[in-house]
Amino acid sequence: MGDPSGIGPEIIAAALADPAVTKLCRPLVLGDRGAIERGIAVAGAKLSIVSAPDLIPPADPAPGTLYLRELSALQPDQMVYGKPSPAGGDACYRYICEAARLCMDGTVAAMATAPINKESLNSAGHHFPGHTELLAELTGGHEVVMMLAGDRLRVTLVTIHEALAQVPGLVTFDRVLSTIRITNDSLARWFCKEPRLAVLALNPHCGEGGMFGDEESRIITPAVAAAREEGIDAVGPLSADTLFHFAAQGGYDAVVCMYHDQGLIPLKLLHFDDGVNVTLGLPIIRTSVDHGTAYDLAGTGKASTASMKAALVMAAQMAQTGLDK
Repeated sequence: MGDPSGIGPEIIAAALADPAVTKLCRPLVLGDRGAIERGIAVAGAKLSIVSAPDLIPPADPAPGTLYLRELSALQPDQMVYGKPSPAGGDACYRYICEAARLCMDGTVAAMATAPINKESLNSAGHHFPGHTELLAELTGGHEVVMMLAGDRLRVTLVTIHEALAQVPGLVTFDRVLSTIRITNDSLARWFCKEPRLAVLALNPHCGEGGMFGDEESRIITPAVAAAREEGIDAVGPLSADTLFHFAAQGGYDAVVCMYHDQGLIPLKLLHFDDGVNVTLGLPIIRTSVDHGTAYDLAGTGKASTASMKAALVMAAQMAQTGLDK
């Protein structure tokens, strides 16, 4: 359910009131009854809650039903809109842990997460930068890659939430090659048989022959060559200022980016409302909204539900692809 003080409960309610979502999957919400009831009211959704402490929604769930596994019973002062709380952070942690457990034991096919607040999570004593790092630990310490995706563009990141000044030192041969491998293997498993990958340069104009930096010749070119020797259809390094034009027109199945804003600026330009965050490299399927808790919109009913719907749909489609294989 994500942070009870943010928009998570209301966008979940709005998404699950849409038959286009529920015809693809049988959603089970892990969360808090009070927060979900409030979210239903804010969204104006015609939903009734069925408590599901030990069961998974039936094969033919009743229309207009939200199945809820109640993992917290927060008080009103613990989920004030726009105000993170340690109790809310601890509740978020328990929702994520239970979702990971249900995925790992095969009870459910995938998890799709609403946004959390990192301050809240850490104030409750759970010291993780976010969902991705926590899920990597819960599922066995796997090496993971963040992918942001929409219908027109997919990007993966070699470095994620790092100060820009630290990025050059973190772009190493091993990290670039690992990101290419995980991107290729995950796309081949869930999205397309023979992925075409573009790998970006770090510096403007691919370093302009060393005038603007040599990471391209020292690190990225050898990593791409190593990936190609493994049979991966990767090309690069390519200049970011032109590549996205071709990628958005279907020239590549994903773009491997060196740092956060290099990939997320074009992705959000095209998919601001309906982008999906997918964690690649986990042994489970995990998708998420591509936005935060939006405290300024919480409780207003104005938050877009497009990304939540897209995350649910993508999770269901990935799960179906896994079954078909």
